[in-house]
Amino acid sequence: MENRLEKTEQPKLDTATRLAIERTRVAYERTIMSAVRTSTSLITFGFSAYKFFQLDLSKIGGPEQLRGTAVIGPKQFGIAMIALGLVSLALAWYEYHRDTGTLRKEYPAMPRSTAGVIAALVAILGSSLLVIAWLNG
Repeated sequence: MENRLEKTEQPKLDTATRLAIERTRVAYERTIMSAVRTSTSLITFGFSAYKFFQLDLSKIGGPEQLRGTAVIGPKQFGIAMIALGLVSLALAWYEYHRDTGTLRKEYPAMPRSTAGVIAALVAILGSSLLVIAWLNG
């Protein structure tokens, strides 16, 4: 009868292989964190632009006066930037999850990361701002 523990045990890796795996894992971490940074910038820039122009337009009587003069208004621009940030974050998270999943299949003892949690928190923040911009007239 086969010992259950033997199935889960990994062969002892040499130092060079172990360090190569660690470098790859850390490279994935850096990649997802740079995507989080970029998407956070897009989300905050979109919401800031939306709020800035909302305040600016209220001084001259509101956005109704500008209808027909612009192809895209500040609200649409802000929503587009926030959506772009969320889409880029979702694509980066998918790539990160796929790559780390592949690495984890080969080396299951790889430590878990908090980068996915950070990406999820930024996605929640961005989604909240998108809803606010969408619903706020």
